[in-house]
Amino acid sequence: MAVSPSTKRRFGSVVLAVACLGVAGAVGWSFFGKRVESLASVAPGDTTASIDALPKSLGPSGLPIPRFVSLKAEKVNVRRGPSSDHPVAWVFQRKGLPVEIVAEFENWRRVRDSDGEEGWILQNMLSGKRTAVMAPWKQGQTIALYGSASTASGLVAQFGSGVVGEVEGCTGDWCEISAGGYDGWVEQTQIWGVYPGEAVD
Repeated sequence: MAVSPSTKRRFGSVVLAVACLGVAGAVGWSFFGKRVESLASVAPGDTTASIDALPKSLGPSGLPIPRFVSLKAEKVNVRRGPSSDHPVAWVFQRKGLPVEIVAEFENWRRVRDSDGEEGWILQNMLSGKRTAVMAPWKQGQTIALYGSASTASGLVAQFGSGVVGEVEGCTGDWCEISAGGYDGWVEQTQIWGVYPGEAVD
């Protein structure tokens, strides 16, 4: 499918669980509820988001940078700079979506999404609640959700790439995820929103 510099066309997520297959998609919208206004700096098909844990430092807020947070509202403007005078680069339209804070300036936070795109968001539009996206780099594939932190345990469900779930906790190798009415464990390397090896209580 052709991708123009100003429009990114993707399809929504797929949740497959036992005998249930749900497909949601909308042309012109990403997996993650983001309406893109300008993508001049991102080549089609690029995935530049952080996957590996990075060395952390403390930002002006006293909190570590980088760190993962989630969107607090259904609609969040992402601006090109840290003030309301800067134009809106795009609009997130999905509450709970994970983003990675990579810089801070006063009450603004520079965030990176799972596509590797960056922009500035007001701090009060972000929540410390941890969420994760199921393997956005595996479009068209499914990710297994297990009954416990082992591939030998029973399969609870299979989630399509791009499904967003709440992070209940992580051991460093596995994360307990709640999504689509299911709760189970997924390998930590199969989600975006938690660093590899990071423990989450």
